[in-house]
Formats: sequence, structure tokens, C-alpha cells
Amino acid sequence: MTLVPRPPFVTRVPDGDNRERDVCGQCGFIHYVNPKVVAGAVIVEEGKVLLCRRAIQPRRGYWTIPAGFMEVGETVEDGAKREAQEEAMARISLDGLLGLYSIPRIGQVQAIFRARLIEPGFGVGQESLEARLFAWDEIPWTELAFPSVHWALNHWRETIGLDTFPPRSNPEGDLGLY
Repeated sequence: MTLVPRPPFVTRVPDGDNRERDVCGQCGFIHYVNPKVVAGAVIVEEGKVLLCRRAIQPRRGYWTIPAGFMEVGETVEDGAKREAQEEAMARISLDGLLGLYSIPRIGQVQAIFRARLIEPGFGVGQESLEARLFAWDEIPWTELAFPSVHWALNHWRETIGLDTFPPRSNPEGDLGLY
């Protein structure tokens, strides 16, 4: 196999832009590094929340809601449903956008929905060590994987009994640093 040398990229502010980017020194192609979108859901069954213990890094062994990076060609809603299937073998119906969280330090935007199971049962998916339902007072708060899981769970609790609700965002001043 013959390796083709990569053209040299330089860091500069492209014409018509206002920030430094990686630009190909030969053809001028601009490599944009933009935030990744995470889609997920707070899934509820009989008043309990479905959480998964992560089998992968980062935060292996910690609990999270089913969520992950979107794939090209899918809607954010489809991404949330796919992640529930992959991580918890759960088929879900979305009730509405619960929160849209910004995590700029790691270049993420997280779209988290309120959801429910559309058929009984769930299981342990390929990226999970365990999946189980937790009553509010059983949630392992000190073992949650990410700040946004805390936010989403608290925002879900605020919507109990509501058919419609506005999506929430990061708690004021909190950018998920830990």
C-alpha cells in the first residue's frame, strides 16, 4: 500500500471569516471543527427513570440516560430512539424536547427528550453494563456520569404531570465542568 502524503494545513483566518481555522496550504480547503450533537432521552416507566451503567469510556461504570452522538442522515429524534435501542434495548416514544444543553469545553450540544417505553421491557445494550429503573429517591446521584444527566433528570421532574413544557437549558452559569 502506498501512502499518499497529506497536503500541509496551516492555521490562519480564512478570507471572510473571523477566527483561526486549519486551511490546506495547497487548495485552500477549510477544515471546520464544529460541535457534535448528542441525542438522548429521559425514559420513564411507571414513574421510574431508566438509567444505564456505562460499559465504555468516558466515565465507564457510571450511570447515564441513554444518549450518544447522532449519525449522519438521522434526525435528532431518530438519534434519541436509536440510542435507547442500542444502550437499553428499549423502544421508546418521545413526549417532547426536555432540554438543549451546551457543553462548549468538549464541543457538544445535547438534545435530550422526555420519553416513555412503547412496549414492555428493556435490556443491557452493547454500550452498557447494566440497565435498570430507578425511583426518584433511588437514583445514584453521586454515580451519575455527566452534569447534563443531573440537569435532564431534574428538568424531567419539573415536567411531571405536564403535557406540554418548554425545553430547558444549562443551569445559569453551569457549563458542565467536572
